[in-house]
Amino acid sequence: SGSGSGGSTAPGATGSASASGGAGSGGSAKGAALSGSWLATTGGKEVVLIVNGGKAALFSTDRTTCAGSAAEEGGKHVLRLSACKTRTTGTVDSVNKTTLRVTWEGGLGTETYTRAEGGAIPSGLPTASLGS
Repeated sequence: SGSGSGGSTAPGATGSASASGGAGSGGSAKGAALSGSWLATTGGKEVVLIVNGGKAALFSTDRTTCAGSAAEEGGKHVLRLSACKTRTTGTVDSVNKTTLRVTWEGGLGTETYTRAEGGAIPSGLPTASLGS
């Protein structure tokens, strides 16, 4: 009877391993699509959102500079930025090769970003102040 018991647990273990592998690979594909530099214009201000792995940073021509994390929570990618007034927690609605839509909690609502060509960001942003 020992071999019968061993035989019944093996298929279950194999099934759960392949299911978790499938979910993990799907999430990382979206995460890879999210990485890069994204541009938006909101309220007449240029905004750059940079996502690299599990990190996110945002810069704006109104001197806004904030950084935080990009993580998968409950099947959705969530951006959490500290020291930002209007963009603290954002949920990624959709992302593809050219467009990123993020809905920010609070009054800002949904912003649509366009991928920066070649990772270039516009001049006039306070990114130089990061090093000091």
